[in-house]
Amino acid sequence: MSEKSEKTEPRLSVFKTYKLYVGGKFPRSESGRVYEVTDSKDNWLANAPLSSRKDARDAVVAARKAFGGWSGATAYNRGQVLYRVAEMLEGRREQFTREVADAEGLSRAKAAAVVDATVDRWVWYAGWTDKIAQVVGGANPVAGPYFNLSSPEPTGVVAVLAPQESSFLGLVSVLAPVIATGNTAIVIASEKAPLPALSLGEVLATSDVPGGVVNVLSGRTAEIAAPLAAHQDVNAIDLAGADETLAKELEIAAADNLKRVLRPQPVDDWAATPGTERLTAFLETKTVWHPTGSLGASGSSY
Repeated sequence: MSEKSEKTEPRLSVFKTYKLYVGGKFPRSESGRVYEVTDSKDNWLANAPLSSRKDARDAVVAARKAFGGWSGATAYNRGQVLYRVAEMLEGRREQFTREVADAEGLSRAKAAAVVDATVDRWVWYAGWTDKIAQVVGGANPVAGPYFNLSSPEPTGVVAVLAPQESSFLGLVSVLAPVIATGNTAIVIASEKAPLPALSLGEVLATSDVPGGVVNVLSGRTAEIAAPLAAHQDVNAIDLAGADETLAKELEIAAADNLKRVLRPQPVDDWAATPGTERLTAFLETKTVWHPTGSLGASGSSY
């Protein structure tokens, strides 16, 4: 073999094209716009889709279409589906470690710890799907011959503004409880660091989560959030990723159809145990009265 034939030609790198995740599919932004995503040192990483108002409306349609099937699934089944997502996140650990390190300016070791905590957080919420009803529901004592039973039900379609600084752990910490309790979600990824969220869409697409249960948009947070806050078919909004000024504007817009609003709350450490606050934030309580009836001629009741 000649020396010439042993030489290999240099190959071009294959850059990844990031897309939105809406209705179980990967569309480009309806407007065709993109914006540059850079790392903590301002080095170019990728072009991310710049979502439009039309993309936001499409995501609402997809989330509403998926709501009936997802909310009607058994809590145990939802837990199985969410655990499968955790399995797949574990299998793509290296990819997410790289993306989190670039997005948040962390060392590989610290980014790996964040990814591990994120997978653990997803497993934690998967375990809550068939337990939250016992915490917030139950039988109520009433003065009369009735059973009075309260049980939680999902609010509906929830718009979620992901935290701006915690691009993966914070994202999962606000998204997982929404869908664990049977809601469907429209997520607005961190504006500066959207890549982990867009990659999460790829994981969801190849897991057992039905299309439309989670929809991921990237772009200018204020631009996408405004139509979602005002949309009549969005039932609730989590303002975790909004600053104080934007949060106030969105809360005013959300009042038009009496949306449930979770205002931004300071989080010192996203890795801390989250508790059940976000699990119960987007639940409604249904109470049913049922006559107990009577037993025998004595009139005793049960």
